[in-house]
Amino acid sequence: MVYPRPAPGGTIIPQAETGWGALLQGRTGLTSLALSGGVGLHAINLYIATTILPSVVRDIGGLPYYAWNTTVFEIASILGSALSIRLLHRTGPRGAFGVAALAFALGTLACGLAPTMLFLVAARAIQGFSGGVLFALSFAMIRLVFAEPLWPRAMTLISGMWGVATLIGPAVGGVFAEHGVWRGAFFALLPAIALFAALALAFLPGRTGDPVEPEVVPVRQLIVLTAALLAISAASVSADPMRQIAASVAAIGLAALLVGTELRSRQRLLPRGAFAGTLGCLYATLSLVAITVTVIEIFMPLFLQTLHNQSPVVAGYLAALVAAGWTAGSFASAGAIGRRADQAILATPLLTLTGMAGLFLLVPGKSAGDAITLLPISLSLILVGLGVGLGWPHLLTRVLLAADPDDQERAAASLTTVPVIVSALGAALTGMVANLAGLTDPGGDSGTSAAAAWLFAVFAIAPALAIITAVRLMRPRRAPSPGASTGLRSD
Repeated sequence: MVYPRPAPGGTIIPQAETGWGALLQGRTGLTSLALSGGVGLHAINLYIATTILPSVVRDIGGLPYYAWNTTVFEIASILGSALSIRLLHRTGPRGAFGVAALAFALGTLACGLAPTMLFLVAARAIQGFSGGVLFALSFAMIRLVFAEPLWPRAMTLISGMWGVATLIGPAVGGVFAEHGVWRGAFFALLPAIALFAALALAFLPGRTGDPVEPEVVPVRQLIVLTAALLAISAASVSADPMRQIAASVAAIGLAALLVGTELRSRQRLLPRGAFAGTLGCLYATLSLVAITVTVIEIFMPLFLQTLHNQSPVVAGYLAALVAAGWTAGSFASAGAIGRRADQAILATPLLTLTGMAGLFLLVPGKSAGDAITLLPISLSLILVGLGVGLGWPHLLTRVLLAADPDDQERAAASLTTVPVIVSALGAALTGMVANLAGLTDPGGDSGTSAAAAWLFAVFAIAPALAIITAVRLMRPRRAPSPGASTGLRSD
């Protein structure tokens, strides 16, 4: 007989119960809701920002720094994610979520008051740091408060908040943008932040019961990583080709230095073996498919409004279809095991590449925005998201299974750190590619059209490479621990 294991928060979770009922009932359900709220705030804020950015540019200028809003946000999110575990150990879940929520509220207020684009970018950094803490804590808490058989469904539920965000974020951002009061979209987030903070303080445990002091933060790696991302971003706003080349070469050199430092350092950012073998293939596949989503999240609202005559609300919702597809794919494959999980992983890069090819063919052309044009664009967006979502839960769960037992905390943290790093890298690269393609010079419809064509062509290379890494993952691997499925997890 398997006896129930008490979770650190005080909830008793029977090991045999793996259905949704075990996750959503009683105090466990309230804990799930609190953890979901952290990701929900982060995701809704992202879709509000991407929806209103074209209106922000029209109001306060700063088109060359368009992608910087996401780049700086994601860089700060990386730092917040990296420091979240130390905050968790020092203050407990309740204190950590409370501090992060307060900082998130201050950053959101500053965004709403921004007089210039650079001020907005700085305010987004505050949002990004605190949002990264909330995002990372939500996933880090999964292995602490839920039994292992519940991990896949807990990941599905918490990641599913991105689907909720696709409904709320574009609506909030679009309505305020269409009425010419984009600042109100940020102010509207403040009551939601207060509500989440109250929920977290009421239902999350004060302490996890884990007396182990977290490892030292890998400061050197974070500094090098930040410098590399900023170098790429600097290249994106320079009109001098030589400066662009120099910044790009510097970024490549810093990336090589980052890998070397990570391999030699005792304080690591990722678990051992992250650059080779099974873990290396897992991280590579995750990164290559996730980076395709970045270009869509950042630039699709602009492309749809400029090239296809869509309002901010409609453009926001269409751009959010990729997240809706991601969520649908993750929920559809949440219970897959064995061969079905393998098939989901193999389908991920194939569907994502197909969707990107469709966007390359359909988005750059100018249109009146009729149904004949928008329907295939919408299907392509859904296909990209569906592809990523099908394999995402299984790739993440296999990271935990492939990591060494004494490296589990770092592996758990990497589930948020790696996607955030990829998003930051993607944001920096999209800005550079778009500006090189002509987004700002010559600008206008022709520049926007050229930027769309180049972005979807360049970023389609990523899922094509992911086909290779996904195939390599199908080789025989070690058996999972009892009670753990080989790749269950959903967004």
